[in-house]
Amino acid sequence: MFTGIVEDLGTVEGIVQGADFARLTVSSAVVVDERTRIGDSIAVNGVCLTVTSLSGTSFTADVMHETLRRSSLGGLRRGSHVDVERAMPADGRFDGHIVSGHIDGTGVIESIRPDGIATVYTIRAPHDLLRLVAEKGSIAVEGISLTVTHVDDRTFGVSIIPHTAANTVLPERRVGDVVNLETD
Repeated sequence: MFTGIVEDLGTVEGIVQGADFARLTVSSAVVVDERTRIGDSIAVNGVCLTVTSLSGTSFTADVMHETLRRSSLGGLRRGSHVDVERAMPADGRFDGHIVSGHIDGTGVIESIRPDGIATVYTIRAPHDLLRLVAEKGSIAVEGISLTVTHVDDRTFGVSIIPHTAANTVLPERRVGDVVNLETD
C-alpha cells in the first residue's frame, strides 16, 4: 500500500521495450537507499512495481503487458521524470489516502488553468472510471493523492498547491497528455 504522497521525482535511466513487456530503470537517491531491497514495492507514477535489481541510487523493475495496457508507463522514455514512492511501512505515519498502486485506467488532461495560488487540472476519463469518482473524494493522478474538485459526465478536476507542483511530475504534463488514475 502507498499513501499518494510522492517522495521524489525519479528519472528514467533506461527502458527496454519488448513486444509485451518493458524493463524500467529509475534513478532516485531519495527512494533508493540502504533500506531498499530486491522484492520491495515502489510506485512509479502510481503503478506498483517490484524491484528486481539495484545499482547505486537506481532500481530496475519489470513491467508486464497488463500494466502497459492499463497505464501510461509504456510512453516513458530515457530522461522522463516519474513520481516515486516507497510502500508504506505498517508502523509508519499515514498521510494522503490509501493507494494500492493498481491503476484503474488512464485519463487525458483536457485543461490546465491557474486558480489563485493553485493550478486546476481537468481530466477526461472513461465513464466506467468516472462513475467511481466523487466530488471531494480522493483520487490518485500519476500516484499523487489529490482531492476531486468537480466531476461531470466526461471529466473531473483536481487542484494542486505550489508544494505539489514543485515536487511532482504534474507541472511537466500538458493538455492532451495521458495520466494514470486510481480511484478510491
